[in-house]
Formats: sequence, structure tokens, C-alpha cells
Amino acid sequence: MGKYFGTDGFRGRAGKELTASHAFAIGRALGRYLGGESKRPRAMIGKDTRRSCYMLEYAVAAGLASAGADAYLVHVTTTASVSYLTPVYAADVGIMISASHNPYYDNGIKLLDGKGEKLPDEAIAEIEELMERDDLPFAEGEEVGRIIDCAEARERYVSYLTSLAGESLSGMRIGIDAANGAAHKMAREIFEALGAEVVGIGEAPDGVNVNDGVGSTHPEALARLVKERGLDLGFAFDGDADRCIAVDERGEIVDGDAIMYILAKGMLSMGDRLVTTVMSNLGLYRALERIGIGYEITDVGDRQVYERMKEGGHILGGEQSGHIIMSKYERTGDGLLSAIKLAEAVVRSGAGLSALYSELSFVPQLTLSVPVRDKGVICAEAVAKSIEEARLRLGKKGRLLVRPSGTEPVIRITVEADGERLCSTTAKRLRRVIEEADANA
Repeated sequence: MGKYFGTDGFRGRAGKELTASHAFAIGRALGRYLGGESKRPRAMIGKDTRRSCYMLEYAVAAGLASAGADAYLVHVTTTASVSYLTPVYAADVGIMISASHNPYYDNGIKLLDGKGEKLPDEAIAEIEELMERDDLPFAEGEEVGRIIDCAEARERYVSYLTSLAGESLSGMRIGIDAANGAAHKMAREIFEALGAEVVGIGEAPDGVNVNDGVGSTHPEALARLVKERGLDLGFAFDGDADRCIAVDERGEIVDGDAIMYILAKGMLSMGDRLVTTVMSNLGLYRALERIGIGYEITDVGDRQVYERMKEGGHILGGEQSGHIIMSKYERTGDGLLSAIKLAEAVVRSGAGLSALYSELSFVPQLTLSVPVRDKGVICAEAVAKSIEEARLRLGKKGRLLVRPSGTEPVIRITVEADGERLCSTTAKRLRRVIEEADANA
């Protein structure tokens, strides 16, 4: 993690930790980093629906143009679409302006390379160095970059996703929760094109309601909709639609672990491996072992998952939070693609979604997010001692993960154990210790 960029781009409160000046500096640094004496770099820029996206979008574009690069504005679209469109339009970099599942007042800038993959750490380090310089020359005359409206690129992406569906969804009644985010039009358009009847919520963004009581972080809203309207299933996305959480025909929430299990049964064969993170439930691994599918475990983050997939040649991976990566089709998590493939699995099975993961039996798991002033408090002596004591108490009865968030000023505590009471007491005890250490720091 550098001075500006963390595990998932440059994140912060818009106008405070992430300002228009930062965005301009990023664009200008990118233009110089990618450019050469005879080369005019090209950037694809997308955004979600939060109000500050417009400010940051134009600031990044201005920075790029000032350094002699062309900026193609796709406007409101998903992270996965920017990843897909960047190589399709032969762009040198993709830029997504979004804070994903965070509240509207936060924002972020994600950078992708010409293949649609996240920029490597060494490239980010060079860009940060360029951002700090005040002697970068400005382009003049014909060298000044262009800012080009490229909204039609979204339709190209919609057509691509629709083409990946192998089954008609005619006759299905599907609930969509677009989180008032990037997929607020795209999700309905795709599923109606595939023949489904769509009943939607979270489709009316106003700049400040993204993820507000809706979306993948609040799937209970969709669960109520599915039950009340008697729908076949539902899908909830987040602000930039790289996550998908499903709801089955009973109104039960189906998280990323269950989605990965269902997709693994259809996509993987004996000898193949599913790539997961340390956050996945022990019940998922037990179920995979019963059907003869192997797995690998990485650190938290879709970037970690994708890198492990590349290293091992794996075709499916993801996170419990709903980031699912299918490398046959894309290079990043795509909630819309996950939803399409899950709906296909339901059609092919001839049964409800609940039947496709009925063999899964999850171990009780609890995650607490502890707000802190300094995430470095995780290294405090009292915190480290408490973590070690908790692990000893759990022994072979469970697992413990304590980590700083890569996108928010919080420490996340995840406890997994055979008993819910053991989960709760362990997590709450650790929360108290972290809160006290942070207050006394």
C-alpha cells in the first residue's frame, strides 16, 4: 500500500481524503506514465452514481488531457464493463470511479491496465511518484488530449454479457436490487433481454442513496421483495456491480460461498480447483471435498483471488462477499455475469435455487467491523495478546481472522466456530480490546 493507493485503489471521503486535485494529479501522472514522444495514450473512464463521481470524472479527464492523453468517458457503468472495454477499445488504461459498497460520501479511483487487469504495484508506485512532482510539463497545441463521449460502449458490453447466456430465462420472475448504483439500468435491460420478468428495487439513484438500505450489503430488502411477490429468485448488486448476493425462491439469502459452490458444480471437474479467501466458511470446503472438487485459499481481496487463478490456471474463484471471477469470460468480479450464470443453473436444473445448494451446511460465523482512528492498533501489544488467547481458546473448534480493512477505517474480526455462542463471545471480547487500545493510542 502506497501513500495514496491501497488494496483496491485510492479510497476516501470525497472532498476530504480524495479531492478533485487528487483526481487531476492522477490523470496527469497517468498521462505522463503511459505517454511517450510519439504516443498518445488512451484511457477508458467509468463511474457509479454517487454525486462526487462527476467531479472526479472530469478532474481525472482534465489531468489526462493536460498530459496529452485522450479520455473516453463511458459515464455510469460497472467496474467489470470498464475491465472488458479497455482492451476492446485498445486503451492503455481503464479508470473506474467508485467506492463500491461504501456509502455515497466515500469514493475511490481504481486503475486497470490495457488488458483490463488491476495495475501492478510497481506501476502504482511510479504513478504516485509522478503525482508528487510539480515539474511535469503540460501539453500544448495539438498535443493536448481529447475528452470523448463514449457512452455507446456500455451497449457493447451489455451485448457481450447477453451473448454469454446459454439459456432463455423466459417464464422466470426475477427480483433485481441494483443498489441505486452503476447497474440501475443495465441489470433490468439484460434480464429482460433474456426473457425474464423483472421486478426491481434500487433503480432510482439520486447521487446520495447508493447502497442506502439496498444492494448486496443489505440483501434483506431483496429477500422481502422475493417473498412478498412470489418471485423465482433475486439478485442484489453493490455500487459498482462487481458483487452479487442472491436470494432463493424461499426468500433465503444466498451468499458468495453458496454461489461459488453452485457454479463450481457446473463448471469444474475432478482435479479442478476453486480459489477462495480465508473468509470462506468451513462448510464450503467440507461440501467441496464431498463432491471431489479441490480448493485453494488466498488472503482477502479479489485481486488476491485473480492472481492465484492466473498462477494456477484456475477458471473460477471468488469471495464470500459476492465477488465471483470467471476467467473464461472476464478478468475481474462481475455481479451481472454471476447472476446470469446462476439463473442459467436454475433453468438447467428444473428446480428452485434452494435445491442447488441444499447439501451445504455452514459453520456459524460472525464478522464484526470495529471503527478505529488508526488501523495500526492491530499491532498493539494488548490486541496481539488477546488475538493469540482467542486462537488458543478456539483450538480446533474454530477459526479466527483479525485484519484491517483495505477500504475503510475499521478492523474486521471474523470468528468461525461450531457454536454461535462461542463465536459471539470471542468476537465481542476482541472488539472491546481493540476499542480500548484505539482510545488509549
